[in-house]
Amino acid sequence: MGVPDQLAERMSMAEQHEYLRARFSRRTMIRGGAVTLGAVTGGAFVPGAVAQAATPTRTFASAATVDGSLVAPFGRHLAYGADARTEMTISWQVPVAVKKPFVRIGAHSWDLSRKIEAEVRTLYTPAGVGASGDHTQYYVHAKLSHLKPGRTYYYGVGHQGFDPAEAHLAGTLGTFTTAPAHKKPFTFTAFGDQGVSYHGLANDSLILGQNPAFHLHAGDIAYADPAGQGKSADTGFDSRVWDQFLAQTESVAKSVPWMVSYGNHDMEAWYSPNGYGGEEARFTLPDNGPDKKNLPGVYSFVHGNTAIISLDPNDVSFEIPANLGISGGTQTKWFEAQLKKYRASKDIDFIVVFFHHCAYCTSTAHASEGGVRQEWVPLFEKYTVDLVINGHNHQYERTDVIKGDKVVKKLPIGETAYPETEGVVYVTAGAAGRSLYAFTAPDSYEGHLNEVDSVASFINTKDGKVNETVAWSRVRYLNYSFLRVDVEPAPRGHYAKLKVSGIAETGDRIDHFTVARKAK
Repeated sequence: MGVPDQLAERMSMAEQHEYLRARFSRRTMIRGGAVTLGAVTGGAFVPGAVAQAATPTRTFASAATVDGSLVAPFGRHLAYGADARTEMTISWQVPVAVKKPFVRIGAHSWDLSRKIEAEVRTLYTPAGVGASGDHTQYYVHAKLSHLKPGRTYYYGVGHQGFDPAEAHLAGTLGTFTTAPAHKKPFTFTAFGDQGVSYHGLANDSLILGQNPAFHLHAGDIAYADPAGQGKSADTGFDSRVWDQFLAQTESVAKSVPWMVSYGNHDMEAWYSPNGYGGEEARFTLPDNGPDKKNLPGVYSFVHGNTAIISLDPNDVSFEIPANLGISGGTQTKWFEAQLKKYRASKDIDFIVVFFHHCAYCTSTAHASEGGVRQEWVPLFEKYTVDLVINGHNHQYERTDVIKGDKVVKKLPIGETAYPETEGVVYVTAGAAGRSLYAFTAPDSYEGHLNEVDSVASFINTKDGKVNETVAWSRVRYLNYSFLRVDVEPAPRGHYAKLKVSGIAETGDRIDHFTVARKAK
């Protein structure tokens, strides 16, 4: 991306950002103009607050001459707000600048009279920053609030000259459903490390068939930066990959909230000192995290009886330290406060945590992250987190029940874990679409068991890689896959359940187990 290798090797994300800004300072750039958000209040849609776009932009005089009827939106993707029962953000992309973008929304496909103005975030990448040339991207967002819990809404996105309410554009409509007000059974899906590929598209199609309430993407989203080292050398960074990714993902993300967490390939130094300026242009995530300036991918939300927490492991990674320590410890403090709050809530049975770098994995590529074990594993165990989902390593691996870095209970396929009294189960679901890694031990999965007593691996520490031999690697599958979780509430005093399944790109089940906890 424009920083020489010998410099990038010893520079943080913020230092690389400063270098790139100085190098390309000859170019004229301005910050985005005022934006208007939409709110849904008591069934009527009213204008909301005015804000400033936070990402670098460039505008063009020719934008005023674009015929909006010739410009079709693409790349629609949804995200819950902090309150998943009443808040939803609809996001999309347009290939060129358009006038007056908006969302139409209603309870029926034939009733889209309610119209909400949308915010445009313009992202400019000059020639020389990677391989994409002089490229401008236009991301559009409409944040809806005061929706009704458990309600399905129809929506269409448009702009001047392109109105989804017109009959010939009825095929462009989408739907979304808000989280319920009370405990109900539901399904969610998860994976990491997708990128743009046939396999990524195949997994998207399978996920849509699971009818999930939402999807968790555990980092390394599009791979516009293929190096993923938090270094901005000329390694083929191409901002246009995001255009392909959002078009690929639209088939499912236009109706399923696509909740992302940020990985090492998601740090792009040109746009902001923390590397996340590009992501902030593309995604609108819940704004209840500890530090929106430095950690926009850290947040939480609740769906039914389950709390979901997204963390940013770039803040604690010894392996890839470009953003190491960026939060100054505030992320971990916030995380513990969230765990304490959710464990005390009478409405929450399960806590699921997802993020990129693995706490426990035996991949020959990245294996386990010592920073995660040091900072967060003690909190997982203290607050008996029910399920931890990671990516980073491009394969499927599931542990036994772990506490204190040791197996406290073997968890064969089909068995049940009780986190209140036992420990934590970790799943690496990083085989969403990118090229696969390898194991030192043979594959062992449902219908193809090949269990071993120990597996040779390593952990990334502040002093480098340290070899370890582990006994907790229970399921290993080296092919494309994703995670499906069926959440089953229960009456107070009975066992609520997370029924977790690993699903291969072929549709075959490769793993299943249950996490059970007495309902409050």
